[in-house]
Formats: sequence, C-alpha cells, structure tokens
Amino acid sequence: MNASDSAAARAAFDPLTADAMGPGGDLNLDVILDVPVSLSLEVGRARIPIRNLLQLNQGSVVELDRAAGEPLDVYVNGTLIAQGEVVVVNDRFGVRLTDVVSPAERIKRLR
Repeated sequence: MNASDSAAARAAFDPLTADAMGPGGDLNLDVILDVPVSLSLEVGRARIPIRNLLQLNQGSVVELDRAAGEPLDVYVNGTLIAQGEVVVVNDRFGVRLTDVVSPAERIKRLR
C-alpha cells in the first residue's frame, strides 16, 4: 500500500435532528447527563529527585507546594473547574466549592 492508496475521506455527519434540540432550538443536554466523568481533587504537588523518592517509607513526609488552608483544585477529566475546601459529611470527606471557573475560562484553558 503506498501513500496514494491511503487517501483519507472526509467524514460525513447527519445534521442535528429535532430530537437533539430542546424547546426554543436549544441543544437537549439530556443525552449526555448520564455520561460518567472523573472528578479529582489536588491538595498540592511536589517535585523531588528520584534519590529522595527511593528513600521514602512509611511515615515519611513530603512537603507540598501549597500552604495549609489554601483551597484544593477540583478537576473534571483533567480540566480545572473549581477550587474548594475539605469538609466532613457523615464521617466522610467532601469538598465545598468556593470558586467555580467560568465556562468561558474553561474553554480558553482547553486551547
């Protein structure tokens, strides 16, 4: 197979139908509401040499780049969407969002 035999064809998609549109012509988001996403919280980060990494054992403390009391970063599928603070709810950890990144800012960060 040579380069001329492997020409790619442009994909053809059907236009959005009325069932994908809600009242007033808005997109119907119900079709994606059950799609699972990965939510993660970041307390902080550290950069250490492999030499120090290999010396870590139970009880070791790794200093992070964030001060105590600073908000956590909240990521959805690797994209920062908010900052928050740790709370305890019924003997479980949770996060209270204190600042949510605007949709326009999230789109800007994707580029």
